[in-house]
Amino acid sequence: MTKVNAPDKTAGKPARYSAPALEKGLDIIELLAHEERGLNQSEIARAMGRTVGEIFRMLVVLIERGYLAQDPDTDRYTLTTKLFEVAHQTPLIKRLTALAGPLMRKLTHEINQSAHLGIISDEAVLIVGQVDPPGQHIMSIRLGARIDPWRASSGRVILAFAEDERLDELFARVPLPAGKSEAQLREELAEIRARGHEITDSFTARGIVNIAAPIFDHTGHSIAALTVPHLERFDDPVSFQTCAHHVIDTANALSHSLGGPTVPPYEAGSMASRS
Repeated sequence: MTKVNAPDKTAGKPARYSAPALEKGLDIIELLAHEERGLNQSEIARAMGRTVGEIFRMLVVLIERGYLAQDPDTDRYTLTTKLFEVAHQTPLIKRLTALAGPLMRKLTHEINQSAHLGIISDEAVLIVGQVDPPGQHIMSIRLGARIDPWRASSGRVILAFAEDERLDELFARVPLPAGKSEAQLREELAEIRARGHEITDSFTARGIVNIAAPIFDHTGHSIAALTVPHLERFDDPVSFQTCAHHVIDTANALSHSLGGPTVPPYEAGSMASRS
């Protein structure tokens, strides 16, 4: 069996207050967030360095509140979608997804490509919206996925318009991609800001070109990004240029709905080159 370890969120930080029961419950949730197949009671206890008796009540309560489910055949505990549902009730995400849903569905039907909506959450890009097109061949990303902000067009587009303090904080906390310096990334973000969007080869898959544009709120802050991982098909009736136009126009429509500014429309030849 693969050894698992509970995430240590407090290493090196002095605890001002203590709530042992709450901490145990949160440790269980954070541990299971990394376990696709789930863990049984003994495995959870071992990973947390606790006894089965210490975590039994926590598991019962988390099941009763709908955060965990237990497979009756394997006795393994897994996370439900409750956390994701709770997160979507926050004002920012709730309003964003409510406004974006119809526009993203219209967009994916027009361009026959998948589209996703990402925000910066803590130190990662969190995918809060995902819509697939009606076609059979698609390139999409899992709803709720968390991605390195430096290797995601969504993250790069949001951070290109971020305040200096926020950018400095992320550079200090998030490891840089292999072969990239902070100076190089800052230069790339400045280029994105000047263009108003990013069009670049995918960071994770060959043959995919990301088209990403920022979404602003009424304060002018970049709060999200709309991204299409463009998959080229032999019989695609929609040109790449048309697709890029629609993506940026849709992002601008979302910004306008939130009372925010917009970015310039797509211009042919604006694809960035990267090593």
